[in-house]
Amino acid sequence: MTPSAYTQILSNKNFIEQYKKADVRIRKAFDKQVKIFAKNPKNLGLRNHLLREKWDGYRSIDITSNWRAIYKEITEGKEHVAYFVALGTHDQLYK
Repeated sequence: MTPSAYTQILSNKNFIEQYKKADVRIRKAFDKQVKIFAKNPKNLGLRNHLLREKWDGYRSIDITSNWRAIYKEITEGKEHVAYFVALGTHDQLYK
C-alpha cells in the first residue's frame, strides 16, 4: 500500500549514476515527476504500480512514456521512505 506521502525520498549510488548518465531531457522529466510524487505518490499521471518477478516488492513510476524509476517503500515506525534504486527505459529495467 502506497502512503499518501513519504517522510523522505532517497536514492542509492546506482540510481544516481543512472540519473547522471541520462539525457538532460530525462533528468528534467524525472525532476518534474518526483516533485509530483513528493506531493502525491498516488497521482494518476505517475502510473505508480507494484512490480513482480525480477523486481518483486518494488514499485515503479513513469518518467516518460518509455522511462521508469524504480523504488522501494521502507516503513519504520512513523517513517515512510521512498528509496529510488533504478532509472532506465522499460527494456533496460525489465529484460
